[in-house]
Amino acid sequence: MSKIAFIFPGQGAQCIGMAREFYDTCEESRAVFETASEAAGFSVEELCFSETLPDERAAGSEKQTPQASNEENDGRVPNTKIHQTRYTQPVLLTASLAILAAVQKAGIQADMTAGLSLGEYCALTAAGSFSVADAVKIVCRRGIYMEEAVPTGGAMTAILSRKPLPIEEICAATEGQVSVANYNCPGQQVISGEKGAVDRAAAKLLEAGASRAVPLKVSGPFHSPMLAGAGEKLAALLLHQEIRQPKLSFLSNVTGDFVSDPEEIRILLGRQVCSSVRWQQSMEHMIAAGADTFIEIGPGQTLSNFARKIDRSVKVLHVETPEDLENLRQSL
Repeated sequence: MSKIAFIFPGQGAQCIGMAREFYDTCEESRAVFETASEAAGFSVEELCFSETLPDERAAGSEKQTPQASNEENDGRVPNTKIHQTRYTQPVLLTASLAILAAVQKAGIQADMTAGLSLGEYCALTAAGSFSVADAVKIVCRRGIYMEEAVPTGGAMTAILSRKPLPIEEICAATEGQVSVANYNCPGQQVISGEKGAVDRAAAKLLEAGASRAVPLKVSGPFHSPMLAGAGEKLAALLLHQEIRQPKLSFLSNVTGDFVSDPEEIRILLGRQVCSSVRWQQSMEHMIAAGADTFIEIGPGQTLSNFARKIDRSVKVLHVETPEDLENLRQSL
C-alpha cells in the first residue's frame, strides 16, 4: 500500500528568507512564527527574514516587525546570527514547521516521518509528540548546550566514495578521537572528532579508495562523543518534558528504526547529539514499511538528493515555497 513520509532537513539548510512567502500568505504559518518567537524570547521572524540586524542588540531581544531583506540602515550589521548554532536551531525549526502548517492546511498528510539531526524535532512535532512552543524551547536549549560544549580543534569531513569503505574500522584504528557522524546515503558518510584525527582518518580513507574528502564549514565536531556533555544536559532537560506518543510512525536518528515509546524517544534524543545519524538506515526502513513518496519540508533539497541515491524508485518531492506546494498538490 502506498504511503507518504514527511522528512525534515537539519542544521546547514538554513538561509535568510526561508518560509517568508508562507509567513506573508498563510495565517497558519504566521501563527507558527508568532508562537515560536514567544517561546524563544526573541524575534524568530527577524532572525529568519532580515539581511541585517541592529548591532547594539544581541539576538533580537526585543520583538520587532520583520525587516525587508534589502533594508540598509545606519547602525545595522549583517545577520550572521542565523548561522550561530544557538539561533540556527530554533529559526530553522520554526521555518520548517511553518511550511508544514501550510502543507497540512492543504490537506496533505503523512503516514510516517523522520528528520536529520535537528530535523528530528520537526518530525516529532509533526507526529504530535511536541507542541510548537515546546519544540522551540527544547531546541533553544539544545543549541546552547551544543555551542557551549564545542571543544577547540574539532572538525567534520564528508567522505565521498563510489565503493563501500571500512569507514568504522579506519576511524577506530586512527590515533585520536574520530568516528562516523552521519550515514547519509550510499557513497556519502561524514566523520567527526578532533581535527588532527579527522584529517588522518580522511587521508586513510582516500588511500582506501574514497574519491573525495571534503572538510565541512561547521563550528564543532557534532554527532561525536566529544559532544557527550551536551547530550547529558539535554537528557536532564528532557526528563521534565512531556513527550506524547507519536501519531505518525517515527524513526530515530540513533537507531535508524521506528520508535513509538515516549520514554525511549526521550533517551534517544539525549543520545542523538553525540551519536551517529543513521539517515540511510532510516530511509531504508521507511521504504521497507511501504513509503514510496517522500516529501522534504524545509529549505533546500539535501534530503531529496540523498533519497534518490538510496532508492531511485521512490517518488521524491520538496516544499520550500508556495509554488512548490502547488506542484505537490498536483503531483499527489
